[in-house]
Amino acid sequence: MPAQQAANPLAQLPIIPYLLIFVIFYFLVFKPQKDKQKKQKNMVESMKKNDQIITAGGMHGTIVSLKEKTITIRVDEGVKIEFDRESISKVVTSESKKEKKS
Repeated sequence: MPAQQAANPLAQLPIIPYLLIFVIFYFLVFKPQKDKQKKQKNMVESMKKNDQIITAGGMHGTIVSLKEKTITIRVDEGVKIEFDRESISKVVTSESKKEKKS
């Protein structure tokens, strides 16, 4: 019998606690991060002209034009700045939301 136990060292490892820790870690870390990335991607794809946004750096502006990878926002009269789409952290108001309120 001792020879059989020595031949199969994996049978002695407590694998169930490791699997349980991995499952808990997945639901506490990986899944929320994946959901957040999905929400960010949907927000970036749904942006349109005249939406008011906030960049990751805290700059507020109104979308003037959209390109595939970049957007141009107006921060003041005559001041337009181009940003990467991924640098937008929040869409504050949307033109369609303004129309619904009216």
